[in-house]
Amino acid sequence: MSKEKREYRAMTLDASEEEKRVTGYASTFNEPYTLWTDKIFGATITYREQVDPKAFNDADMDDVIMQYDHEGRVFARKSNGTLDVNPDDKGLHISADLGGTELGRGLYEEIRGGYTTKMSYGFTVDEDKEERTEDGDGNVDILRTILKVAKVYDVSAVSLPANEGTSISAEIRSRIDGAIEDVRAERLAAEELNLQRRRAEVRAKALLGGNK
Repeated sequence: MSKEKREYRAMTLDASEEEKRVTGYASTFNEPYTLWTDKIFGATITYREQVDPKAFNDADMDDVIMQYDHEGRVFARKSNGTLDVNPDDKGLHISADLGGTELGRGLYEEIRGGYTTKMSYGFTVDEDKEERTEDGDGNVDILRTILKVAKVYDVSAVSLPANEGTSISAEIRSRIDGAIEDVRAERLAAEELNLQRRRAEVRAKALLGGNK
């Protein structure tokens, strides 16, 4: 599976004294968050996302690993019992024991000391849907709901939350660009129609004036 298909989202991490353990949520359910905004012809397009509570029910999470910035050393792993990744009523809960290696204990101290406070997770989507609404001012809201996650690859402590270019996969970036182009085309078509109407009005006035 090419990493270009994977998506990444940033969340927070907490540390406890027990077993050098860190906890957090890789995802929360039914809590929309904004991925991207843009302005076109004075109107705002907002692309948001939320996760359905059943999205992880059939997801492949057999051997999720914990890394730093999604690469390099493995600090915890589901298959050896040092990482738990399970959905609950709130979202996808993460709990990792970092006490097994010297580097893991070092990462734990960084998290405990507040030097590293964010996490991200890598995943692919099997099924989703998009809903588009527009208000009276022409502002467009597009809400993507992730209905079915195919696979969770990793959870990672990150130095900085994933930026726009890395947190949105190439596939989703293409969707957003497509949605923006659709809105832009609609705006241009509306402007062209208004221009044609104004031209017709001018011609009609000119004709009527010429017949007086």
